Amino acid sequence: MYPLKSNQLKGPQAASLRQRKYHVLRSFRIPEDALPGSLALTHRRCGKATCHCVEGQGHPQWLLTFMVGGKKRVEAVPHEWAEEVGRRVAAGRAAKEALNEVLVANAELLVLERKERGRKKKKGKGTKRS
Repeated sequence: MYPLKSNQLKGPQAASLRQRKYHVLRSFRIPEDALPGSLALTHRRCGKATCHCVEGQGHPQWLLTFMVGGKKRVEAVPHEWAEEVGRRVAAGRAAKEALNEVLVANAELLVLERKERGRKKKKGKGTKRS
């Protein structure tokens, strides 16, 4: 027997999970320019023997790190793009968190369904008439 649709489950816990899920779905729009991963400022040495970075902290460089096909990619981001790229990474993170909240609510509804069906089967077995 297949699980019911989540809107067919009864009870306050199921109703609360559905409300949370639909609130996220209604209120969140995935930004079309969102980016995955993280943006970080690092410092690198250029390798020139006469450069100031030999003694100091190094040249500042923004790096966008993300996964593609299970492999990590690191891309340099121009300084003048850093603020905008940071905003897009934050939007991507928010989209990922919203999607995860919906998926978790769906999983919890599935668990409730399994428990509900288990209770119904037990009730049916104990009511044997002679």
